[in-house]
Amino acid sequence: MANVEQRGPGNALGAGPSGSPTARIAAIRVALWLIAAVLAVRQAAVVLRTPKGERLTDLETWVGPNGVLHVKGSLYDADKFTGTPFAGLVLKPLTSAAEQALGWAWTFGTLGLVAALGLVAARALPQPVSRRTSLLAAPVAICLLMLSLPVRNTLHLGQTSIIPVLLVLLGCFAVRSERTCGVLVGVAAALQPTVLLFAPLLWFTGRRKATASLGATFAALTAVAWAALPHDSWTYWVHHLAGAGLGANPDANANQSLHGALLRLGLQGPVEIALFLALGVAVAVLGLRRAVTYARDGQLLLAVALTGCVAIAVSPTSWQHQLLWLLLAVVGRVGRRASDRYVWPIAIVLVMTLPSKMMLPNMSLLEPLRDNVVLLAALASALFVPFLSRTAPEYRTPVPTSYAAPVPARWSWVPLFPFWRRVLTRPNLLLELLLIRVGYSAYQQTRLAATGGTISGGRERAEHHGEQIHSVEQFLHIDVEHWFNHLTSRTPWMESFFNFYYTSFHFVVPLSVLAVLYLRRPAQYRWARSALGFATILALVGFWGYPLAPPRLMPDLGFIDTVHGPQDFSQPDYGTLTKLTNQYAAMPSLHFGWSLWCGLVIAILAPKWWMKVLGLLHPFFTVCAIVGTGNHWVLDAVGGAAVVGAGFGLTYVLQGPRVKQVVAVATAGGAPPEAEVPRTAEAATGTEKAGIVEAGAEKAGTDKAGAEKARTDKAGTAETGTAETGTAKAGTAEPPRAADDGPNSPDGAAGKPDRAATEPDGPGPLSSGQDATGDRTPS
Repeated sequence: MANVEQRGPGNALGAGPSGSPTARIAAIRVALWLIAAVLAVRQAAVVLRTPKGERLTDLETWVGPNGVLHVKGSLYDADKFTGTPFAGLVLKPLTSAAEQALGWAWTFGTLGLVAALGLVAARALPQPVSRRTSLLAAPVAICLLMLSLPVRNTLHLGQTSIIPVLLVLLGCFAVRSERTCGVLVGVAAALQPTVLLFAPLLWFTGRRKATASLGATFAALTAVAWAALPHDSWTYWVHHLAGAGLGANPDANANQSLHGALLRLGLQGPVEIALFLALGVAVAVLGLRRAVTYARDGQLLLAVALTGCVAIAVSPTSWQHQLLWLLLAVVGRVGRRASDRYVWPIAIVLVMTLPSKMMLPNMSLLEPLRDNVVLLAALASALFVPFLSRTAPEYRTPVPTSYAAPVPARWSWVPLFPFWRRVLTRPNLLLELLLIRVGYSAYQQTRLAATGGTISGGRERAEHHGEQIHSVEQFLHIDVEHWFNHLTSRTPWMESFFNFYYTSFHFVVPLSVLAVLYLRRPAQYRWARSALGFATILALVGFWGYPLAPPRLMPDLGFIDTVHGPQDFSQPDYGTLTKLTNQYAAMPSLHFGWSLWCGLVIAILAPKWWMKVLGLLHPFFTVCAIVGTGNHWVLDAVGGAAVVGAGFGLTYVLQGPRVKQVVAVATAGGAPPEAEVPRTAEAATGTEKAGIVEAGAEKAGTDKAGAEKARTDKAGTAETGTAETGTAKAGTAEPPRAADDGPNSPDGAAGKPDRAATEPDGPGPLSSGQDATGDRTPS
């Protein structure tokens, strides 16, 4: 499609203008290639170390000693082969190969195909791309492919699903002849019939010869297979409607097509078939129109990805190893702000690399979304996601992110990562929710894995550690757990209160604090979130290295489990309670650690003294609850305080001091209600600057160039700039608008600030103004 997308000399990997890359880019590039090599070796080792009979299962089913390609008769009698008759004809010669040699050759051959796919995709990036992107695209693409679930599934099963994707990319990007392009895509269609959807893409983008060559190649190869295997061809194309009825359990979660989703929703029979056909036609028409539009715009790789997403949806069966098309959609650019550009690629990478249970909570209400998460992502890509056109000004130059000026630290070596600068505006909400969910799921999985040998003999180790902790507390004369636990159990109101507090506030309060900070204090939100993340990671290290039985799981000490009630200590697996949590993850106590984090954040940032006191009461009540219910030792709380302190310390060392002063500036546009900058900083985003008014100024509403006339709106609102008895009396003034009165003004600014306030002693009352950052949301 040379007439659709022009590629300059800098597009190829390693090509471009004269001059060598900087040392930093060269080092990053080498590191990425090493990571790609390590991932390839690891994937090969995982497959080859898997016991025989559990690896390359599909390949074994086809070409093994008892495989369907050996048996005389139909390929589809055993319902184990779902490929086209042409695919069976191609695979038949492999039946004479030695089994061990075939397994090794198939595994390393698949890895070679993945590497080739990554190289072709890197060369096909829509122009323009920076020098850095062109140099790093290939190793990044290969790393993502190696980590993706489709590639891992393909390696494990011994499937061929990478071949059609590679043939299509080679046809579209690696050859110049239209006929050769059509031949390659036609071979892919003979292996996977849904690739025929690329024929309209070729036709409507001016590649008529390629379309004709595609159809002729597909017809010829299908005819050859029909002549060689007439019975199998009739079974596949006619009896099973191009393979629609093949394969077991089409309603399984692994089938991420519209057909599989409808079956999982309980629809069957003619109603399901009619609905599937109607939805399939609608998705195909709308999705291919969008693909053609982006191809004509010069984003051919994105168009190929969208066409592949349509193929995923309309295919009768789209198993996990056939979902690789969706990963190519990461090349689409979404969002006009630079801070929003990461949302779409991160979401796609997470969907393609993590199990669906890590993406959404395990709740019955969310099961339809969780079970169809890849299909929903494919449909969103094909139909709804507003990818930017290359003609949009934000395609190349998105609205830049605002950073605070560095705050001087006590030590010259702080921050260790100068490039990790303080961002003033709030992050993208969807990205935050996604990362919080995935992060918490990883925390749960790691905490469960930290059980290690707890169930199978490590219980004694955890109880031994409990005896150690108890002895240390006795030595320090702080072993108040037994007394306070029995006092709680004897006092009904205390037992009810602490049980409720222990089970209810652990997640609610931290999430509430994060939500308030996100809405009202964006810069402080990032600071607090980083500290909480570091503290949680350090706590996981403690769970892993020091499994500890809490007081309620120490059978000889006489503690009372007020939350769970009496337990049967004779059970060998006692303490696991459920398979969803590790009951021996007691040191450090994140119940107390998270509550202390909440208390410190509120005490530091709250503008009123009573808010600070209320915030500090939360860790006090939490430590009483964890001790009174018998769930933690006092030293567990000390460990929780240690990891929280280390979390704040790491945030300081790595990123530098937090931004302490707040400037509230009213601007036009959709910016957040608050910008946080140091007093000496200029919140510059391109050409926009936020002026800072000195505290104690006698006149408000006056800029540095001189006094402006008082302005009033049409409703007769208050005026600014009026001095009364020596004190400035400021009203609410409407911010001036740019000439084009919109977010896409040439200077990239949504408006000029007209009001500022300072806070001498830390964050003050929250303002309803907007960011003085230029990092705006388009209306």
